[in-house]
Amino acid sequence: SQALVSFVLQQEFPGEFSLVAEEDSNDLRKDGGGEIVERITKLVNESLTSDGSYGVSLSSEDVLKAIDGGKSEGGSQGRHWVLDPIDGTKGFVRGDQYAVALALLDRGNVVLGVLACPNLPLTSISVAHPHSPNNEVGCLFFAEVGRGTYMQLLDGSSTVKYGALSRGDGAIYLRFPRNGYREKIWDHAAGSIVVTEAGGVVTDAAGKQLDFSKGKYLDLDTGIIVSNQKLMPLLFDAVRASLAQKSKPQP
Repeated sequence: SQALVSFVLQQEFPGEFSLVAEEDSNDLRKDGGGEIVERITKLVNESLTSDGSYGVSLSSEDVLKAIDGGKSEGGSQGRHWVLDPIDGTKGFVRGDQYAVALALLDRGNVVLGVLACPNLPLTSISVAHPHSPNNEVGCLFFAEVGRGTYMQLLDGSSTVKYGALSRGDGAIYLRFPRNGYREKIWDHAAGSIVVTEAGGVVTDAAGKQLDFSKGKYLDLDTGIIVSNQKLMPLLFDAVRASLAQKSKPQP
């Protein structure tokens, strides 16, 4: 998906294209990567043909260059697209939940977010029946700052959690990674605006808004908390108490 998204964004915004993305072409260019590159190129061209907007056929080198279009460092100046081509890799491998997450930063602020969740039921997870033939699967969430969050059916362990919370499938998402781990902006930019524009709250453990203006990594206080307005004060109290208890010296 990174090759396709990168190519389309470059076509649509040639004068101000800047993409911060997770992948590059280094591994694909190594010996033994040729077959995978051919498969990716075939899928990209099939997608472009089915859309019909561009009338081009990309070579393998074109696809590799498009993937490498995501090497921007981002930052607090200008506009930057932020992409996670597969958020929820383990879910993707299992054929379970994953998302393609795209966000737009304007001077470090998230102003647009899109979550494509191919395996998420259109109806609420709490009432969906996975084996029902009438259960439509595949959701697209999109949010623009000040205009709310919307969901529609897609034709055809991750930021899926953000989408699920935005429509009320859950109430709490806590992420407290191991010491030394640095959160990447592509894992949270699109999901954060989808939740906040739906009326939810996304902060770090100190109650501060996530800062996407520092480049590829978030500067966090301990972890990330996602919930609704009603539960957030209770969550803060519980998290602070837990962290305080954890920091006490053990007897």
